[in-house]
Amino acid sequence: MLEKIQSLLQEVEGLKAQSAEEIEQLRIKYLSKKGEITALMADFRNVPAEQKKEIGIKINELKNKAMEKINSLRDTFAIQETEVNHLDITRTPYPIPLGTRHPLTLVKNEIIDIFSRLGFSLAEGPEVEDDWHVFSSMNFAEDHPARDMQDTFFVKAHPDIILRTHTSSVQARVMEKQQPPIRVLCPGRVYRNEAISARAHCFFHQVEGLYVDEQVSFTDLKQVLLLFAKEMFGEDTQIRLRPSYFPFTEPSAEMDVSCTLCKGKGCSMCKGSGWLEILGCGMVHPNVLEANGIDSTKYKGYAFGMGIERIANLKYQVKDLRLFSENDVRFLKEFEAAN
Repeated sequence: MLEKIQSLLQEVEGLKAQSAEEIEQLRIKYLSKKGEITALMADFRNVPAEQKKEIGIKINELKNKAMEKINSLRDTFAIQETEVNHLDITRTPYPIPLGTRHPLTLVKNEIIDIFSRLGFSLAEGPEVEDDWHVFSSMNFAEDHPARDMQDTFFVKAHPDIILRTHTSSVQARVMEKQQPPIRVLCPGRVYRNEAISARAHCFFHQVEGLYVDEQVSFTDLKQVLLLFAKEMFGEDTQIRLRPSYFPFTEPSAEMDVSCTLCKGKGCSMCKGSGWLEILGCGMVHPNVLEANGIDSTKYKGYAFGMGIERIANLKYQVKDLRLFSENDVRFLKEFEAAN
C-alpha cells in the first residue's frame, strides 16, 4: 500500500491541465467519492494495526497535496482567463508607426483650402462617364481627336461609356441641376490613353473650377488665379496669361507662374524662360452654357483646370511623375515634414 501511495504522490506532483474541464477531471480522478484517494481510505481498514499510523499519515499527505495541486491549477487557469478577457482584440498591433498623407493629397487639400476661402464649394462626379457629359456638353466637335480610342479609354461603345478624361464632366452635371450663381471646385482622378513615362501617365488628378453668374469678366478670373498663385507658391509669385484654345472656353488662356526655383531669372527647370505653365483657363463658351440649360445672354462664367501632379512637381521639385503612384515608402517618407 505504501508503494501505491508513493506512486500517487509522484503522479499528483506532475499534474498539468490546459482547461477548466481537465482540472475537473483530475479532481474527480483523485478526490471524488470514487476517486483514487477515497479508495485508499476504504482499504485503510484492512491495514495491520502496527502500520495504521504510518499509512494514515501518508494518505493524509497525499490528500492534502492533491487538493493543493488542483487548487493551484485552478488559480493559474483563472489568472490566465482574466488576462485573456482583459485583452482588447480590436486594438492595432503595438508599436505601429504612424502614416502620413500622400503628397498629392497634401497639394489637393491646399488647393481646396485656397479656393474654399474664395467661396468655392466642392462637387464630385463619377469616373465612368457617358460621352455627353465628357465631350458633347463641353462643345467638343464630333470629330475631335480626344474622342478617338488612342486618346480615351472606352468602356463601352454605342452608346459611348468612357473613363472621364477631365473633371469638366462634373461641371456639366452641376449646371444641369443648378441655376446660377454657381461657384464649384471639382477635384478628382482622370484617365488618358498615354504611354507611362517620367512626364506622362495613364491616370492623374485634376482640380477644375467653375464660376457662373451675371457680369462675370476675364478680370475676375485673372484676380482669382493671381491670388491662388501667391497663396500656393509665395507672395512674390507673378503670373502671365498666354492666348490658347479649348473647345469649352472662349477666350482661352494658359497660365504660367514665375519659376519657383530661380524666381524668374531662368534655370534648367524653366528651360531658361523664367516661367512655368501650371493651368488652362478661360471664359465659359456660350455653347457650353446653352447645352447645360443656362441662358448665355444673361449669364457669363469662367473656368480653370490644373493637374495636381503638375502643381506637386513644381512645389516639391519632383522630376518623375511615376513616383506618385509607385508606393515607394522611401519617396513618401520625404514628405513627413509637410504633414
